[in-house]
Amino acid sequence: MGVIGIQLVVTMVMASVMQKIIPHYSLARWLLCNGSKVLFSLTTHYFKVEDGGERSVCVTFGFFFFVKAMAVLIVTENYLEFGLETGFTNFSDSAMQFLEKQGLESQGPVSKLTFKFFLAIFCSLIGAFLTFPGLRLAQMHLDALNLATEKITQTLLHINFLAPLFMVLLWVKPITKDYIMNPPLGKESVPLMTEATFDTLRLWLIILLCALRLAMMRSHLQAYLNLAQKCVDQMKKEAGRISTVELQKMVARVFYYLCVIALQYVAPLVMLLHTTLLLKTLGNHSWGIYPESITTLPVDNSPPSNSVYSELPSADGKM
Repeated sequence: MGVIGIQLVVTMVMASVMQKIIPHYSLARWLLCNGSKVLFSLTTHYFKVEDGGERSVCVTFGFFFFVKAMAVLIVTENYLEFGLETGFTNFSDSAMQFLEKQGLESQGPVSKLTFKFFLAIFCSLIGAFLTFPGLRLAQMHLDALNLATEKITQTLLHINFLAPLFMVLLWVKPITKDYIMNPPLGKESVPLMTEATFDTLRLWLIILLCALRLAMMRSHLQAYLNLAQKCVDQMKKEAGRISTVELQKMVARVFYYLCVIALQYVAPLVMLLHTTLLLKTLGNHSWGIYPESITTLPVDNSPPSNSVYSELPSADGKM
């Protein structure tokens, strides 16, 4: 009973501490930063290896994503609904207000070109961090398809693999938003839903795709663990002998690396999930899909005018 009492007291104290800390240190923000830190730590190990193959792959993909990000940032808001123009305007206004409070005069912190340049560098770093997780996911997807026997599982694996493409297409206006807001249905185009409902629907689709990827995690990790059996089968076909110790090390190496594989699978998912929550909060979106009910008109509670009763006959029969 004494141990249970101490545990109860410690639990209550920690709950009180967390209640005081949450308004200042958000759990979602901590997980987002921790996910970025995990990807950064995994990428730094590739640069510490003597063999420079992984380092060259990361640098090459980093430059590739930098060029790709610069090309995407050139596209106008009529095609890609990223909101960069509005974001840059809000950023400049907030920076100018801060500088004015400090007694400094400035036309703005940075130009629009510089803003997009640093944004492209940030995107290239994220792309470099996600290089090997993406390659590993593609390999596990192929192995999981070979192991899956049911059609439903294979369909879910395909949807899980193509989920990032579906997410990107949600922000391409000519493909999704224009057809929903201005559908070509006869002479009059009636929108299928409001813009707020469409934004909420996008958030829910991302949440569902993240849940699907998390549900398919077991299949992907099992596909990776089967690499040990593949290595053993491949060695049986080769000529020569190998000691039992070397064989055990080769099989154990696959199991020891499972933690890294799990991090490479979960860390991008955590980043995507919490950036979606940040988009919902900072974009003033709602989780409700249906529009709000129409507000009723105010009721006039003022007493009726005397003209209504002027037409009624008086007590003496006169109008």
